[in-house]
Amino acid sequence: MPFIRPAILCLALTALAGCNRSAVVPDSDARVNASEKLAQAELIRQQLDLIPPPSKSRYMAVHALTSWENPYLTVQANMLTLHVTVADANTSDLGVGGILRPVGARRQDLNIRTSDLPGALNAVPRTAWPYGRVVALEEAHDTPAKARPEVRRNMETAMQLLNDLGIVVYEWNESGNPVK
Repeated sequence: MPFIRPAILCLALTALAGCNRSAVVPDSDARVNASEKLAQAELIRQQLDLIPPPSKSRYMAVHALTSWENPYLTVQANMLTLHVTVADANTSDLGVGGILRPVGARRQDLNIRTSDLPGALNAVPRTAWPYGRVVALEEAHDTPAKARPEVRRNMETAMQLLNDLGIVVYEWNESGNPVK
């Protein structure tokens, strides 16, 4: 029996030593993940740079989000809604916007987390950016008063992410007009 106790003690010490070594690994994994995230963000930025710079004369002439052709964001307290209008595949002017080719059929709405914004914008087809690298941004309508500070923080975070990606922000206010 005296021989069994040292063996158990040796196994326990080995297990503890293994735990101590594994505690060091997450720190190095965190550094690797952070560097991978930076590399991925730089790759997304480079890919978005392939979209031409914004044409101010084109997007400043739009006075309603219903007429906006580029991607735009609706900011809510806990998420963003990315609205994308895909370009019409039919190049003919026949029936544009009519019953056979409605604009609403080409619109896609996607609810995303703020942290997923760069990847989501990178996935938008290049043909959906007719004004160039500019995104309209609006706060959600009918936001309760107690949620407004959180919405505003989310709005500022989205603006910062867009600026970091080299995308011009065209902010819309509650009345549906662009903020000058």
